[in-house]
This record gives sequence, structure tokens and C-alpha cells, in this order.
Amino acid sequence: MHAANRDLTFAGAIVVAPGVFLRAEDHEANEFITSEQKTALGALHLRKIDLADRVLVVNPGGYIGESTSREIAYARSTGKPISFTNPV
Repeated sequence: MHAANRDLTFAGAIVVAPGVFLRAEDHEANEFITSEQKTALGALHLRKIDLADRVLVVNPGGYIGESTSREIAYARSTGKPISFTNPV
């Protein structure tokens, strides 16, 4: 995500990206984030999609997790154009 953010920024795009990254395999980070915080982050990510002109999904190896799938569905429901860094 950092590389995509950097590349888009250098290309002149205003990037609205997640501020906290949660991954199922990152157990150490999850120990410090409460379920209430996870819920709030999920809602915040949807508000960021509302602000965006388009959505770029960074999906190494084509992987898309559960929360990203929800965000994609939300973006589609609002008519946002979506692109992916890797084929799905």
C-alpha cells in the first residue's frame, strides 16, 4: 500500500488511504485493537470511500480479505470505479 500511495502521490493524485492496516495473520496488532476500534475503523474506511473519486485495491497475489471484500461491495454500491493492482 505504501508503494501505491507513493506512486499515486507522485503522479499528482490525492490519496485517501487506510490509516491502520488489520490483517488476520497479524495477531500481534490485533491484540492492541479492540472490537469497538475495529468497528469504528470499518466505518471510517467506508467514509473514505465516499470521499474518493475511485478506489484502488492493493491485492498482492490476487488476495482479497473479508474486510476488503466488504469495502469493494460498498464502493460498487456507490458507483465508484474500482481497479486492482493484481488480477482477481
